[in-house]
Amino acid sequence: MIEGVQTKKLKVIADERGRLMEMLRCDDSEFKKFGQVYMTTAYPGVVKGWHYHLKQSDGFVVVKGMIKLVLYDRRSDSPTLGEINQFFLGEHNPLLVNIPCGVVHGFKGMGLEEAMIINVVSEPYDYQNPDEYRIDPHSTEIPYDWTRKDG
Repeated sequence: MIEGVQTKKLKVIADERGRLMEMLRCDDSEFKKFGQVYMTTAYPGVVKGWHYHLKQSDGFVVVKGMIKLVLYDRRSDSPTLGEINQFFLGEHNPLLVNIPCGVVHGFKGMGLEEAMIINVVSEPYDYQNPDEYRIDPHSTEIPYDWTRKDG
């Protein structure tokens, strides 16, 4: 696992009324600091990434659909420099993935429906000076191929 990445298996409690799933608590080891919460979506087959942050950590939870989340450690001082982690998360695998600052990440919508992602970030978005650095999702700078792998 990439240094600093944390995962937490989420528990879904269902009854005749519906479902409840806690995602992140302030007393969880995965909690860093509250900046803001936002929702984003991805249509099936769409890749959103690559990007990274220098100040903020991300806490991804998928509440509808499924995504493939890919992380790449390009931090020069990291013991896991060059490592890639891949996670499938969503309705069929409820998981929180906490991504530390500096780790490049992207995701791809999987399945047949739009995926809905909740992200709890450690810093509020700064519209004047965004902490958002992008790399083309198909750049050879990141040694990862987004095409589906069968078998």
